[in-house]
Amino acid sequence: MNESGHWILGALAAAMLAACGDVPIYVEVETSELAEASIECGGWQLLESGTSASFRGLDAVDDNVVWVSGTGGTWGRTLDGGATWQMRTVPGAEELDFRDVDAFDADVAYLMSAGPGAASRIYKTVDGGDSWQLQHTNRSPQGFFDGMAFWTADHGLVYGDPVDGFFTVLATEDGGATWTRVPAEAMPPSLEGEAGFAASGSGLAVIDGGHAWFGTGGPEARVFRSTDYGKSWTVVSTPMRGGAGSSGIFSLDFRDALHGVAVGGDYTESDETTANAARTIDGGVTWELIEASPPSGYRSGVAYAPGSSTPTWIAVGTSGSDRSVDDGASWSALGTENLNSVRFTDSECGGWAAGPDGRIARIRAP
Repeated sequence: MNESGHWILGALAAAMLAACGDVPIYVEVETSELAEASIECGGWQLLESGTSASFRGLDAVDDNVVWVSGTGGTWGRTLDGGATWQMRTVPGAEELDFRDVDAFDADVAYLMSAGPGAASRIYKTVDGGDSWQLQHTNRSPQGFFDGMAFWTADHGLVYGDPVDGFFTVLATEDGGATWTRVPAEAMPPSLEGEAGFAASGSGLAVIDGGHAWFGTGGPEARVFRSTDYGKSWTVVSTPMRGGAGSSGIFSLDFRDALHGVAVGGDYTESDETTANAARTIDGGVTWELIEASPPSGYRSGVAYAPGSSTPTWIAVGTSGSDRSVDDGASWSALGTENLNSVRFTDSECGGWAAGPDGRIARIRAP
């Protein structure tokens, strides 16, 4: 499910990308005067990407190598911590919206496009984007990919909206050479009107040891959970906001096999804080609503910051971003930038975010 009711490519982005074709663009970065950020670790520094594509896919390999993806078949990469960016399109994919990218180094990365039917696809590069292999095309007209996550470069999952009453979960154990759908008998049935959200590429999370989770929305906000590398699944209802096709869980992340945070709300009400975040301390078996000081609006992305001295989380959305330094129990406003997705490296200030109009940001160091 697309949070704006399926994917639309703006005319300006299309024109720019068509003009650029498959030629790399390198842009020197300057700090934007629009960044409402403090000088402490945790404020945002806006970077110049050189494109107007809308980014939802984001992955930070380390402090130097970061990948992004978005509309118009666009993918981007920096190898120098954001000092310069290479922006290109996948040949033949100019009409696709790459809602997720998972990268493992400067050369190996997967792209997932989201859209109805055959517009949902999986691509892979092993040469830094010089070439891309189309690995899988969704064959069901009802299918719609929502996100992907990997334990290793060879072993990962892609999930999508229900087909024939069950969520679509595809698994690979050979680097994407084959993608196999998890059998229906291994999945709890979906609810009428239930779906996932391709808002940030982070509606699916995995942790070492075979743990995996994905969030849903619609009539209820639920979490599907696996402890055997996606071979079988259980599902639990959460107290987060549901009841409409625009509401539910849009993103979740885990800092270990027990502790996780889910965020969302209703994307049509960007400032609404009612039932927009929850956390778990038992691996997703139960979820506690964050009510006292929740994130300050609808949030499409959340990520744990492993390099922080306290259990720190960042959540981002169309109306701004928030930070928790007490393992998700309470949140405070971080900035007002419109951002779709967020990721962290292992370093102390290793946070990155991406959003509409080619927006890329990173956490400021002290």
